[in-house]
Amino acid sequence: MRRLITFLTTHAIAVGIGFALGIYLLPILTAPSSPDAAMLEEKAQTALFTAELTRNLKGSDFLHWGEGIISVSKAEIVHEGKLAPGPDYFVYLTNEFVEDEAGFEALKDQARRVGPVKTFGGFLLTVPEDIDVGAYTNIVVWCESFGEFITAAKYR
Repeated sequence: MRRLITFLTTHAIAVGIGFALGIYLLPILTAPSSPDAAMLEEKAQTALFTAELTRNLKGSDFLHWGEGIISVSKAEIVHEGKLAPGPDYFVYLTNEFVEDEAGFEALKDQARRVGPVKTFGGFLLTVPEDIDVGAYTNIVVWCESFGEFITAAKYR
């Protein structure tokens, strides 16, 4: 009986670890190729605003982080850098700087969702025509599936 309990326990742990690794690795394995660095650099030159993403925010940790430069224009948001891979990332614009889950959840109702992030080695996101990027001051990358703060920057 003791062997059966040990067997079931160790296999349940292995399945749990495999499931967690699957959730983490699936977005990496299924992500499209990141945009070409030269193209991102060219698009970034038309930006109205730029900001730096850093890993040292209060809500960032070894699984949830972003680094690099965010460039914001009327029509596009360009990220030159890296994001920790994960599922269901979205870019939001806000009028307050936040650096953790609690801060973003408190103002998520007033935040404007721009669109999804599908690549982790830089991204190019088209800004919908009904969004005025000049009406906001900050950008937040948020994981919808798990309600996790990834990164943020003040661009204006």
